[in-house]
Order: sequence, then structure tokens, then C-alpha cells
Amino acid sequence: MESSSQDKNLPATPQRLKKARDDGQVARSKDLTHLAVLGGGLALLAMLAPLGFSRLRDAMASQLRFDNAGVRTPELMLQRLTNGAGQGLLLVLPLGLAVLVLVVVAIVASGGYAFSTKPIEPKLSSLSPLAGLKRLFSRQQLVETAKLLAITAVLLLVAAQFVASHAHPFATLLMRPLEAGIGQLGQWLMLGVGLLLLVVASVAAIDVPVQRALHKHKLRMSHDEVKREHKEAEGDPHVKGKRRQRQRELAQRNSILAVPKADLVVMNPTHYAVALRYDEATMAAPRVIAKGSDLIALKIRDVAKANAVPVLQSPMLARALYANAEIDQEIPGALYTAVAQVLAWVYQLKAALRGEGVMPADPQPQVPPELDPHFKKKTDQESDE
Repeated sequence: MESSSQDKNLPATPQRLKKARDDGQVARSKDLTHLAVLGGGLALLAMLAPLGFSRLRDAMASQLRFDNAGVRTPELMLQRLTNGAGQGLLLVLPLGLAVLVLVVVAIVASGGYAFSTKPIEPKLSSLSPLAGLKRLFSRQQLVETAKLLAITAVLLLVAAQFVASHAHPFATLLMRPLEAGIGQLGQWLMLGVGLLLLVVASVAAIDVPVQRALHKHKLRMSHDEVKREHKEAEGDPHVKGKRRQRQRELAQRNSILAVPKADLVVMNPTHYAVALRYDEATMAAPRVIAKGSDLIALKIRDVAKANAVPVLQSPMLARALYANAEIDQEIPGALYTAVAQVLAWVYQLKAALRGEGVMPADPQPQVPPELDPHFKKKTDQESDE
């Protein structure tokens, strides 16, 4: 039996809701669509009925008029039939398009739309009898069945009450003129259908929030699903670490192009190399413009020598800069003194090469031990022992 952590008692996350919408799973109320079709169709029919009745009467009168030419020319009958069908379409098509627009507006207004082709994609799982039985006896299907039964009962009750109250007036229609009888019958039909639509509107007002609640209940998540989604969104730590490592390596390779602009390259003879640049006019502190290890460090050294950039062998400072400074960033404040000492050596070296002084001795920069990765490793090993 699954643990309690597998119980889906947590609300769906925004990412889960977005994925469901992308898959075409949204809360839809069929009763709202029915109300838009029936109510909108009835309203439009009521507005267009006088015009439609007038046109149909004229068309029927025209079709029932025969003359000698019509009898002798059968082709005219086909033409009359075509004209009659065209006039009928001119009355029906606008009504159908208007009802379609009302349905779309109702769906959009209720939030029951999703631009997705996945619901119409063929799926083998839809052919599974077990999946069909599961859908048949699902919570949502049971609610739909109970709702349809209740709506049917209420509609039958309203219809029976309406027919019973108008049974005697219906019988008197036979004694009225045709146009007056049709007009009275139309009013009664409008009233009866209006009462039925009132029932459908009441059900739709209840069904919309119920469908949203059922949709949220269906998308509820377990603790493990939330954790898995968070992990996928944030990324696996190992994968993220490898990705950052590749990004650093790529940045280090690209930074080699900036080495000719450096004032100094500090190296740990073969493992690390860091190129520094400092401009008093534009920089508040020296910046790292290139760094690398192993083969990249050797490449930085070769490029520096090819462009007459001084290279200083200072293992501790090179390790500290490599570990604590990033490319295109200022050096840490704790290394200001050490870097200032090596930059002073660079300025003295350049002056000596110009014949303006003696050659300086290699500096011994003062690097805080805690910034040296090797010092940290030794300290950790001693504490373990």
C-alpha cells in the first residue's frame, strides 16, 4: 500500500495547471454551452422571425405562381428551386454563425478554452476497456449523470406544468384565423422555451464553479509529485553543476582572446594562470580578464609571452585568484594588497626595461592563507585527524 506521501491532497501547482491547459485539459461546463446555444438561438430567432416569416411567405407565393412559360420550360423549375434554397440559406446561415459566435464568447468568458491539438490526437489508451470503465465510473462522470437526471426531472416538471396550464387555450387556436393562431402559438412557445431556459441558466450558474472544483480536484498532486516537479523546474544539482562547469570552461577559453590587453599574468607554474588588468581612470580595482587551468593555463602563458605581457610565477596568489575571482570581475578585497605588490613589480619591471631603473626582484605577495585552496585542504585534513 502506498504511503501517505502518495495521497494526492495538495492543490495543483501553476506549472501543473499550465501543462494541463497545454494538453487541452480545462474546466468546461456543457450546460453553459447549451445555454448559449439555446438562449442565444432563441433570442436571435425572435428578432429575425418577422423578417424571416415575411421572406418565406413571399418566396412561397413566388414558387406557387405558374404561367405558360413555366409550364413549357422545365428548366425554370430547377431555377426556382435553386433560388428558394438560396433564400433559405440566407436566413439559416446568419443565425448559425451568430449562435457559433455566442458559443465561442461564452467559452472564452468562462475560461474553458485551450489552444491545443492534443485532445484530438489518436491515442491507443483510449481504446482500452479498463480506461473506459475508469472514466465511466469516475467522480466527474457520476456528477454529470446525477446532474442530467436532476435537470431532466426539473424540465419534465416545468413542461408538464406549462402544458397543463395552457391545454384549454391550445384547443381554442383552431377557432382563430391562421395568422392570429400562429402568432399566439409563437408567443406560447417563446414563453415555454423561456421557462426551460431559465432552468438551464440556473443549472449553468451552479455547474460552472462545480466543474472548476472537479477540475482542480482531478489535478491534485502528491508530495512526491510536487518535489519531482520542483526538481525538474530547478534542475538536478549534479546536472546544474556540470552545466556551470562547462560554462566556466567555455568562458575561460574565450577569455584567452583578452590576454594581450592584460598588465600581468600570475601563474602556478603549470596548473593555474590568471590575467589581470588595471586602469586607474576606469577601474576601481584590478580585474580578472582571463583565467584557466592546465592546458588553458599554458595557452594563456604562451599568448602572454607572445604579446610581451609579464608573467609572474606566484603559486599561492595564482591559486587564490583562480579560486576566488571570476572573469570580468574585480578581485576580492582581501587580495588587494597582494595584487598591489605584484602590480608595483610590473611597473618597476617596465621602467627597468625602458632604462629608467634597476631590475626589481621577484615579489613575495602577502596572500591570506584562507584564500588558498591548498591551505584549506590541509586544514580540513588536520581537523579530520
